[in-house]
Amino acid sequence: MQETHHYVIGDLQGCLTPFLDLQRQLPLSADAQLIFAGDLINRGPQSLQTLRTVMQMGQRAQAVLGNHDLHLLAVACGIRPAHRDDTLAEILQAPDREELIHWLRHRPLAIHAQDHLIVHAGVLPQWDLQQALALAGEVETMLRSDQWIAFLRHMYGNQPDRWSDDLVGYDRLRCIINAFTRVRFCQADGTMDFAVKEGAAAAPAGLTPWFDVPGRRTEEVTVVFGHWSTLGLVMRPNLIALDTGCVWGGQLSAVRLEDRALFQVQCPQARRPG
Repeated sequence: MQETHHYVIGDLQGCLTPFLDLQRQLPLSADAQLIFAGDLINRGPQSLQTLRTVMQMGQRAQAVLGNHDLHLLAVACGIRPAHRDDTLAEILQAPDREELIHWLRHRPLAIHAQDHLIVHAGVLPQWDLQQALALAGEVETMLRSDQWIAFLRHMYGNQPDRWSDDLVGYDRLRCIINAFTRVRFCQADGTMDFAVKEGAAAAPAGLTPWFDVPGRRTEEVTVVFGHWSTLGLVMRPNLIALDTGCVWGGQLSAVRLEDRALFQVQCPQARRPG
């Protein structure tokens, strides 16, 4: 029997054409699975078409939620204003808007596949695999419930910036969602930083990439993530970073989990940094 292959794809951010180019490069069997590392939309030129394309792939495609995906939910509900560089207007005005929003808010924050943990941004060093999946499930349950709009009103903010098992309510959910969709750097005790967006080498004193914090409890599983375009492609035995700056004129990258085969296409620049 032919092995089912799983391909994880970095941040699309509304760049449909590079995705279609990359898809043609992938040796896809009929049962191949595509897993998107979040930020399907925003900043690129084809956010609506990108979201529709992934949604219409049905069971062949999975996607974790990224910060731009959550931003769309908040804008659609009138909770946050659109940013100047957003490319969400087509989605907000689309006749199938409600179907798209419904599909998006039912995406997971974390996916465990082939002994890989796929998230958008990161995993707090205090969490092991099972705790990370359980905490992701708490947010997923809220987003899929009839309380999802109330939750979005409390989703934004940088506090609490350090995990505690004693956290409850919106503070607990906010800390979880910030870790999965926003974190880049942490202090040694796992306190998250949300200000520094440069690459790992530019870390100020006292900050470390979340995946290099000593004693990280997900070291026994390979974590695959996007979000951090200034970090670029990183492939270690227990870590794969896949945001290679598609929207900024870099590459769109995919990795096949079974053998770590890497596939990339060059992308036109849709946005200029800064």
